[in-house]
Amino acid sequence: MNASEPLERPVAPFFILTLLAILVAAATSICVGKYRIFPGEILAMFRGSADVPAMTRKVFFTLRLPRTLMAMLAGVGLGFAGSVYQTIFKNPLASPDIIGVAGGANLGAAAAIVAMSALSVPAIAVGAFTGGFAAVAGVMLLVRATRSHSTSTYVLAGIVINALSRAMIMALKYFADPENELAVMEYWEMGTFGNITRAKLLAVLPMFAAGLAGLILLRRQIDLMGLSEDECRAMGVRLKPTRIAVLILSTLLVASIVSVTGLVAFAGLIAPHTARLMLRRNNSTTLCMSGATGAFIVLAADILARVLYSAELPISILTTVIGVPLLLYFMCIGRERLL
Repeated sequence: MNASEPLERPVAPFFILTLLAILVAAATSICVGKYRIFPGEILAMFRGSADVPAMTRKVFFTLRLPRTLMAMLAGVGLGFAGSVYQTIFKNPLASPDIIGVAGGANLGAAAAIVAMSALSVPAIAVGAFTGGFAAVAGVMLLVRATRSHSTSTYVLAGIVINALSRAMIMALKYFADPENELAVMEYWEMGTFGNITRAKLLAVLPMFAAGLAGLILLRRQIDLMGLSEDECRAMGVRLKPTRIAVLILSTLLVASIVSVTGLVAFAGLIAPHTARLMLRRNNSTTLCMSGATGAFIVLAADILARVLYSAELPISILTTVIGVPLLLYFMCIGRERLL
């Protein structure tokens, strides 16, 4: 190791501190909101006490607990996916929309709202999920048409798909009903956890778990893909099928989240950088820390979204406010410290 390179830090203390921060944020998230739940009431419910008001039980189990769990899952998934993208594309600015997942999901949701006149949340979720996978399929087709499988080709294909998605979204907005459909489209683009219920959480959980488990199983190959292509092949990694499998799993992970929450900006970009800054390494351990860091960031943003204003703020406003100062800091410390 070069003497100028930062030494790797011990992992356990940072994981413990991050997990404690997540627990505190989760407890706070359950308690705050228009209907206040006190910590004593939560403890009483877990003890089986009959003194807790029925409304408190309903709010806790039907709304507040699913919302908190979904915010944690969203942070884990976006942090995980962001770390994967930044590793395999060797690009510190890569995030879940680098291959068009976010743009495709946004287009799918907009199409469900306008073309199908579907203002129901399930229809929007199905449209978003379909759009995310369609975007990845478009990226794959573009890469195959160029007969090049370098990381830069995937990035450029993602930029093309994102640009195309944005153009189609603008067209849909032009034809949307400004009183109903346009407002829903705009709000969905900014993201929210306010409409999360237990049914929605359980609906996306299998897809989320499949994507996360697949990426964990491929963690060694993902680590090796951070090396040059020649080094990857020398280590026995089959680049083309492995990269496709990782992209599909990452898309499954991200699409399962944004299909019910809307777009959550910056979380998948800043969580991996924060994890690498803490651990000073870039491997499967950092992958897990990226997920944990993402969970805390999204939980904190969701709490602020409920307490800063009388009406609930969209989640992407808060994640952007949190993310921009961190990105400025990362710019100041330099690229070589990020990867």
